[in-house]
Amino acid sequence: MRAGLLALLLAAPWALAQTAIDAAPPQFRDAAEERRFHALVSELRCVMCQNQSLAESNAQIAVDLRREVLDLMRQGKSDREIEAFLVARYGEFVLYRPQLESKTWLLWFGPALVLLAGGAGVVAAVRRRAAHARQQPAPADEPDQEW
Repeated sequence: MRAGLLALLLAAPWALAQTAIDAAPPQFRDAAEERRFHALVSELRCVMCQNQSLAESNAQIAVDLRREVLDLMRQGKSDREIEAFLVARYGEFVLYRPQLESKTWLLWFGPALVLLAGGAGVVAAVRRRAAHARQQPAPADEPDQEW
């Protein structure tokens, strides 16, 4: 029992230091690298948070992916290669702007199709109402009505 407590007390500072190291902001070589890094991680989605970019998320996986992106950049990979690497691991979901492919057509054109369908529905309703109004007989003028 005492040995377990002693091991836990000895390991706790190391674990806290490791968390501090993991969460530390990356050190950039120059301003160009920093701009490229921030542009890239703002276009990639956190796979855990789902509606936050890698730049915005504080999840541990986002921290790890930011570190991975910086390592890939320093290996000389292009932005496209880095995105392809992440897509291979996590799927198209990791991209805020997925590639235009046959499997993503609905994602790209779905909102426009819904808008067009709604507009067509409104036009049809207006025409139907106008046709119905033309079919109704006009009210006859009543001579004994006082105005």
